Amino acid sequence: MRLEAAHDLIAFFEARGGRLNGFRFRDPLDFRSCAPGGGVSAADQQIGAGDGATTVFQLAKRYDSGGESYARTIRKAVAGSVVVACDGEAVDDFAVDIATGIVTLAEAPADGVSVTAGFEFDTPVRFDVDRLDMALVGHGAVRVVRAPLVEIAG
Repeated sequence: MRLEAAHDLIAFFEARGGRLNGFRFRDPLDFRSCAPGGGVSAADQQIGAGDGATTVFQLAKRYDSGGESYARTIRKAVAGSVVVACDGEAVDDFAVDIATGIVTLAEAPADGVSVTAGFEFDTPVRFDVDRLDMALVGHGAVRVVRAPLVEIAG
């Protein structure tokens, strides 16, 4: 990376107190409710089922592999990216808290109605080191040797 970009990284690291404070990170390998290369759709992830009373649902992304599965709570939705459907029908009247991933529908879905959503998201992370490991590799060029991040509850 160029020396100027390395300076920006150092400033970003120091402004967050190293590993002290978290921040939003766009993971280039996993930042959408859909498969890589796909487009976000309201049918991507099931986030709940209607019971006639509940209007609040938590965004989540499900990972399935070899008979095992994991539901990841999504807390850092990207503003303007969330789309919602009830039994496959688009819902327009809802609000999303982008800091918590909570979706609030204006009307409670009827009993048994599948509530699904599509979205982009950031991952809450912090640095996992007390100092950045960088090396000057040429005139005006720097190599970041080590700057690990760890996901936090956020």
